[in-house]
Amino acid sequence: MMLTPNRPHPRLANAVPGGLAAGIVLAVGAALISGLAIYLNAFAVKQLPDAAVYTTLKNAVAATFLILLALPFGVVRDIRLISRRSWPTVIAVGVLGGGIPFILFFVGLAQASAPSAAFIQKTLFVWVALLAVPFLGERLGLVSIGALGVMLVGQAVILPPTGLRWGLGETLILVATLLWSLETILVKRLLGSIPPTAMAVLRMGIGLIVLAGYLGLTNKLSIVVGLNSGQWAWALLTGLVLAGYVAAWFAALRRAPASVVASVLVLGAVVTGALTAVSKGSVPNPGVVAGYVLIVVAAAAIAGWTLRAAQRGSSVIGERQAAGAGAD
Repeated sequence: MMLTPNRPHPRLANAVPGGLAAGIVLAVGAALISGLAIYLNAFAVKQLPDAAVYTTLKNAVAATFLILLALPFGVVRDIRLISRRSWPTVIAVGVLGGGIPFILFFVGLAQASAPSAAFIQKTLFVWVALLAVPFLGERLGLVSIGALGVMLVGQAVILPPTGLRWGLGETLILVATLLWSLETILVKRLLGSIPPTAMAVLRMGIGLIVLAGYLGLTNKLSIVVGLNSGQWAWALLTGLVLAGYVAAWFAALRRAPASVVASVLVLGAVVTGALTAVSKGSVPNPGVVAGYVLIVVAAAAIAGWTLRAAQRGSSVIGERQAAGAGAD
């Protein structure tokens, strides 16, 4: 698996990359979609007889939609132009991000306590930030570190790990979370040489092969044949939402630091909470609302600090260039 920079893709080599601000906006969009997806998944997964079958069908819909959407933009050509040295990492993204973690998560979810499972999975942004420093060279200022701590506290307030216990289920969920964190780092490296559309198609396509293989090994493929139209409709709806999330997520990673994107994605919890409150016609208790506020404030602080740091860096470079020109 290669973590060294890859040769720029011909279509990206001379392109002017989207700005950091655009990346943060895309991350916010991905968070909004994620919040909707979690809300819908809570209903959809109960409509199908098996969680693994559900996530496989949902991912199949997402992969198909992304392929159809990307075909007019030359995705086949982009995939053919991927260098041989990049393919091991690309395959790792599909297997370690789009396949195995989903299996581990759902198997673990069946054994873990609900509070433990929810809290462990929501620590994803912490692991991404920790990995992004050594492997991507990202810098975490004191403001970002403090905001990450505030965000973690907000998560604990919303999903208090009361009665936290540790067993095989919790271990499987932690491993899945770590694999998704590693995937984020690998994707960020690859997006310097592979267009986001091609990367999204490959991630979902390779992951789908892994998930379908799991259904075959566990004799669950026959369940698919017996699904009714309503169950297929849920898979279609949530699959389309997933496709939108992956597309926005990869586009954000192309433009913004991985630690920032992962942190902003936590805003999805606020969206899910708002949708749940509206559907139930009730207001969350003050403690939960306080948790949501902490997450929003922390995400805004991280985004704001990153933008200001980038602007300061641009100003310093501009001053040095101007000084050099004056010396000439």
